[in-house]
Amino acid sequence: MIPVNEPLLDGNEKALLLECIETGWISSEGPFVKRFEDEFAARVGRKFGIAVCNGTAALEAAVVALDLGPGDEVILPTFTIISCAAAIVRAGATLVVVDCDPLTWNMTAELVEQKITSKTKAIMVVHIYGLPVDMDPILALADKHGLKIIEDAAEMHGQTYKGRPCGSFGDLSTFSFYPNKHITTGEGGMIVTDNPVLAERCRSLRNLCFQPTKRFVHEELGFNFRMTNMQAALGIAQLERLDEFAQRKRAMGKRYTELLSEIECLQLPVAKIDYAENIYWVYGVVLKDGVDCDAEEIMTRLRDKGIGTRPFFWPMHEQPVLKKMGLFKDENCPVAERVARRGFYLPSGMALTTEQIEEVAQTLKDILQ
Repeated sequence: MIPVNEPLLDGNEKALLLECIETGWISSEGPFVKRFEDEFAARVGRKFGIAVCNGTAALEAAVVALDLGPGDEVILPTFTIISCAAAIVRAGATLVVVDCDPLTWNMTAELVEQKITSKTKAIMVVHIYGLPVDMDPILALADKHGLKIIEDAAEMHGQTYKGRPCGSFGDLSTFSFYPNKHITTGEGGMIVTDNPVLAERCRSLRNLCFQPTKRFVHEELGFNFRMTNMQAALGIAQLERLDEFAQRKRAMGKRYTELLSEIECLQLPVAKIDYAENIYWVYGVVLKDGVDCDAEEIMTRLRDKGIGTRPFFWPMHEQPVLKKMGLFKDENCPVAERVARRGFYLPSGMALTTEQIEEVAQTLKDILQ
């Protein structure tokens, strides 16, 4: 089986993990946590990093830290992972979704502007699959209407927008370090910001809102979102190789495109736009309308040939759990609806070999032709 993802852990990971075990520092109090926070924040051009247990926790803490709640509308793409919507719903705020661009699969400023009302308080920007959102017009909208920006850069380690690191644009920006990301801590996440007040609030929220002097007297309910020293050790070792990993991902994407470009019934990822080069967090493809089956059937055939795949995100406005809450009764986002049904991604893990890429491509060709 060629797995859809396999991380690369052949750097300093073992040595740093062994140091955690030999010193006894395995909890969130260990020294690697602060080091990872500082090094990661510096890498994405931010002043503060707050390490948490996963990317979902990062989003949840960010929403709470910005005091978003009942009566507040938050605009986000419908084409994203459920974590984004869940953080907003749990805070009591209102989801307002926008469709995605048919080529980049990202939200656009034009779509966002159409949904801004007097109740809009924030925009949750989510960079999807390999290309960043066009940020300048989004930031201009936020400035014009006095809106906060939460930037979900979970899939963008090492990516830039007009030369500036993704993760450097939000009032609060978040990352995930799940094993399928460009760098991994097994499970883990990070909030980054330049605002010292927001940074301190996020630190408090991740640590049950313990007070400095009266530890077990609480003025606010927080979370146990702490990252362990062992997770941070992995993160430090992985971060050392981020440039190498980004280059490796782009080489994978280039090779896939070379091998699949002659298949006319496939929409391939956009390799480059005027503000960014694709970093191929995953190599996603979309079946064009001439293909008389959906992505699920092609994925089944690939699985039968020993190749792992994953479907594209399912739109938020079509999520059963959210519709049961009475949300999105008349919402239509035709692009997201189409790519969710006809899109999937191929094996894209950091440990993927050239030989495996060639086998995947040839198998997909045989199935489609």
